[in-house]
Amino acid sequence: MYCEYYDFREKPFTITPNPRFIFLSKNHQEAFAHLLYGIDNHAGFIELTGEVGTGKTTVLRTLLGRLDEGRYRTALIFNPCLSAIELLRSINNEYGIPSEGLSNAELLQELNLFLLRENSAGHTVLLVIDEAQNLEPALLEQVRLISNLETETDKLIQIVLAGQPELARLLERPELRQLAQRITVRYHLGSMDFEDLHDYIRHRMTVAGSGRAVCFTTAALKRIFRYSAGVPRLINVLCDRALLIGYVEERREITGRLIKSAISEIGRDGTSFRSRKLRLSAGLCAILVIIAGCLYAARNGLRPLTLRPAAHLVNNPLAKSVKPVSPPFADAVRGELAGLTEAESARLAFNVLARLWNVEPATSLTKGPVVPSLKQLARQKGLRLLKIRGNLKLLLHLDTPALLEFRTPVAGESRFFALTGTSGNCWLIEPSLLGRNSFTAVELESLWSGSAYLLWKNFQGIPVMINPAAKGPKINDLQRLLGLKGFYKGKETGILDRATVKALTAFQVAKGISADSRLGGLTLLLLYREDDRFPLPRLIRKEGGNQG
Repeated sequence: MYCEYYDFREKPFTITPNPRFIFLSKNHQEAFAHLLYGIDNHAGFIELTGEVGTGKTTVLRTLLGRLDEGRYRTALIFNPCLSAIELLRSINNEYGIPSEGLSNAELLQELNLFLLRENSAGHTVLLVIDEAQNLEPALLEQVRLISNLETETDKLIQIVLAGQPELARLLERPELRQLAQRITVRYHLGSMDFEDLHDYIRHRMTVAGSGRAVCFTTAALKRIFRYSAGVPRLINVLCDRALLIGYVEERREITGRLIKSAISEIGRDGTSFRSRKLRLSAGLCAILVIIAGCLYAARNGLRPLTLRPAAHLVNNPLAKSVKPVSPPFADAVRGELAGLTEAESARLAFNVLARLWNVEPATSLTKGPVVPSLKQLARQKGLRLLKIRGNLKLLLHLDTPALLEFRTPVAGESRFFALTGTSGNCWLIEPSLLGRNSFTAVELESLWSGSAYLLWKNFQGIPVMINPAAKGPKINDLQRLLGLKGFYKGKETGILDRATVKALTAFQVAKGISADSRLGGLTLLLLYREDDRFPLPRLIRKEGGNQG
């Protein structure tokens, strides 16, 4: 209905899985890496769990779609509500081996012969069971018996059990301890963070069409994130309804108000019944607590408590709203931004940071979306480009010059400026804007979208997204970096063991970044900053005006 109005070829936000719309967030990439690691290292059993709608099936379909058919033999069971013999027949049928009219023992024999043939040919056999939380204990025991088909040195079949969190609780049952002990690779798929949500929405609109005729404001994105908690299925439902409301109201900008209306309509349709039920239950509990408190006070002759605003909040000038930026300022900025193309602003801002890194400036960007072009340009210069979302306080904490993305009135277009430092209460940007290089925090945040891009260098070539239990000299380098400030105190073993992961997590906590126990670009950047051997440009300027 709204596709033509917004210049889409098809609806961008459907809940039906479509391979063309696949978007792998940071969590999805992590899950994918764990699955591939377990399969290629013949771990035997791999467990993938995640809440409803987080994208487990997306990860599995991506995995199966990317495995080389010449090297892997795969089977997917997505209806595990079967009997033991029906499960075996389904598995054999997926692999194209005899399945009909055979007994349980004959089915196992045919499967074993198939596995031996594939093993001799150098093929890896993979069995994926989706919605595995619905398996009865007897069926899980049947799956365990299948895993017993092995040679003296290797497992003949790799089995992925994927399901909701109930699967993990099911595997904790005493009668399934033999199976649980065989699971050597586990990953719980969490929901997307705000940065991934923003990229996810933009990705789906781009795949569905140009997406230039509509844009979601920052306020809208924040409401979507609060409502969906980063769950892709809920994001799709809400965005689809918001676009419909925008079409009816002839709006090409999806605002926070439109998202609020969409949430209200979804609630009436019953889609968010569970969340409304939880809120209702919480409200009833609160009422009961208040009633109980009043009865207790009445029985014990206590005076009722009168709530008043705290004096320090009433009188604190910081608690008052910030004075908004004047309309003439905003109009002047919009007018100047309109005179510069998105690609040219990105190139100029990139060259400012390139100068701080002592690399040659760029003469042009490749055609296509600006951000991928910037990433390619950074790699050509021996650097990396890392996207983050946050506020000026976060950038000050990271102490790293950044590319700031400014929104424009034109839907889907941005302009870029380099944040090079701070001076007193002002923030320094290049190229100049309105003939100025210095802006207050209020002025800057009124222009900035919240997206920033950090240039950094992987001085020692330590792999980002290292697989669990990885080994090699690069792990030695990582342990050495973690040991500089005492986070890692053991020997440099060159193994990503528990002690190293614990040290990595402690470092993340100390630096105030997401403590996900995983090595990412931001963690590596901050680790290099701790080592004086690696010169990094700084945002905070030392006395004399020079950067550290």
